[in-house]
Amino acid sequence: MKQTEGFGPSGETIMDYSIYDAIRAGFGKVVFIIRKDFATNFKANFDKKLIGKIDIEYVYQEMDSYVNKEDIPEGRTKPWGTGHAVLCAAGVVKEPFAVINADDYYGADAFEKAAEFLNTTCSPDCFAIIGYQLNKTLSEHGTVSRGVCDVDDNNNLVSINERTKIYAENNQVIYEENEEKHPVPGNSSVSMNFWCFHPSVFQQAGNLFKEFVPNNRDNIKAEFFIPIIADEFIKSGGNTIKVIPTSSQWFGVTYKEDAVAVKSSIDKLIADKVYPVSLW
Repeated sequence: MKQTEGFGPSGETIMDYSIYDAIRAGFGKVVFIIRKDFATNFKANFDKKLIGKIDIEYVYQEMDSYVNKEDIPEGRTKPWGTGHAVLCAAGVVKEPFAVINADDYYGADAFEKAAEFLNTTCSPDCFAIIGYQLNKTLSEHGTVSRGVCDVDDNNNLVSINERTKIYAENNQVIYEENEEKHPVPGNSSVSMNFWCFHPSVFQQAGNLFKEFVPNNRDNIKAEFFIPIIADEFIKSGGNTIKVIPTSSQWFGVTYKEDAVAVKSSIDKLIADKVYPVSLW
């Protein structure tokens, strides 16, 4: 599993580096949203690293979390996506908070900017997303899918357009749709699922999810994504989602061949004294 694969010199996961950056930026608690069936091994790994360094909570995202069992489609085998995962943390998160993927490297600058927003600006009517430069999020080993942000003149998010089959070609960034190629500016802001929320988001997410599940009873692959929550939040009127640009270089494992580049990137960050050889 790429979420728990060791890339650092002492077996550190990508997630370890995110938590380390979060602690340095001033975050006080980490909440792991995991499946119950591998909780024992997961806790054994992270408890020994983190106890005494940051508060820890574990919550479980199961298929029947926040769902009436009679509404679960026959044949469905997995939970309901990233928005559902966030909702599962409602019982333990009472403060402004950030959401990240476990298997993406986001960089120290992103956590510093997120912490500043959460401490100074976040409110029930103002959330944020950390925006990455598109051409810093590509893979050398194949196409990627990215949420390209439409941003207004005040750096507010207007919408997120999911683009699949994005790649670099002839000094351009291209996405394909309906077998047609379309150029997209390489400096476009994209979502890598680094969000900043006020805890009021849980009530909104819960209300949306109550509608989503019965409306998708016949779709066993339906997923309740975070952008569904964000889109409804913006449309509600009087609400804004700030797009906060970061200078950080994203990296992650989209393809198994990316693992070598991830390890090389971490080795360089250590050589440049961004991280110690052994994090914990």
